[in-house]
Amino acid sequence: MNKDFSSGYKATRERENAQVSKILTWLSLAAMAFLVGIGFKAWFSGHTSHAFFLWAFTLPVIINMGLFAWKRDLSLQKTGLLVTVSMLFTYLIASGGENNTGPLWFYVFPPLLFFLTNLKTGTMILLLVYLVAIVVFQFPGLPFVLAEYSRDFKIRFFATLSFESVFCFILETSRLKARNQLLDLARTHEHAARTDELTGLANRRDILSRLSEEFSRYKRLGHHFSIVLIDLDLFKNINDVYGHNAGDAALKQFASLSQRLVRNTDVAARWGGEEFLLMLPDTSLISALTLAERLRTEVAAANFTFNNQRLPLTISAGVCSVSQAGSIDDMLRQADLQLYCAKESGRNRVVPRVRNNQQAFADVTA
Repeated sequence: MNKDFSSGYKATRERENAQVSKILTWLSLAAMAFLVGIGFKAWFSGHTSHAFFLWAFTLPVIINMGLFAWKRDLSLQKTGLLVTVSMLFTYLIASGGENNTGPLWFYVFPPLLFFLTNLKTGTMILLLVYLVAIVVFQFPGLPFVLAEYSRDFKIRFFATLSFESVFCFILETSRLKARNQLLDLARTHEHAARTDELTGLANRRDILSRLSEEFSRYKRLGHHFSIVLIDLDLFKNINDVYGHNAGDAALKQFASLSQRLVRNTDVAARWGGEEFLLMLPDTSLISALTLAERLRTEVAAANFTFNNQRLPLTISAGVCSVSQAGSIDDMLRQADLQLYCAKESGRNRVVPRVRNNQQAFADVTA
């Protein structure tokens, strides 16, 4: 099972994205409130042009929120907010804001930047912003630069901003490390909860969940699937004669053999004890019988060993297609009955019966 696509992992990522989106929405609302409020202050202080510029920046914030409400695209929401904030801070540092205090709002940028991006992208954008600040500070005569700053202000600004940026980088690094450790732990627990510890195959809980999903897909789209219920013949004799460690070795070797034979889309699971279950999506009864017979033949010919002793191992199998059942329970019940018939008929066989002669089949009902 690919752990990156486990349901627990995906649920964790979805919850995290939802939380980030909610935070960005509240940040956007707070930004609009600040822009409107400070704009009115600038207006009453006689800085009408500055007030209009601040109010104008509420428009891209509103558009960004509207686009997210429409498309529900978190990446688009992050990018839109980041571009808007970058343009706002560029304006503030170039214009000086009120009484050359515009650059002071820049201290909000590093933590927001690392929150919206990853460490590498955030660092690159921050360096670009530093370059813009240097250009504004060193070349006050440029057409778009309306403010001029003292030497002491420039030194203090870059020193404090650099300290804050490094501090934010370290904190974000620690946060991401802890986050990734928690996600790895969640994936590990999810994998353990769905995997048989001895064989490494899916366990009963996982295969039942997958069968339910596959049956729902069959109901919606009509994609047939089949199951194969397998029992290792006379497995108790192996435990009694060769020991339980030999039995465990036989189970693991059979699991490895079955994994090699099934397709990537198929699921092999340990059903319990010495019983195994194969779920075969998009597979008819005939194709499932073909696979089951091939597996039976391979097992009979394989050399299962433990401590240089050959373990006599064969399998019996019952096969059922979804077209023969009305529910998952019906499929499992019919596969179990077919398996019982295989064992009562002498073991080392697949039921419904299948002949090896050009894979012709007899006694098969659709």
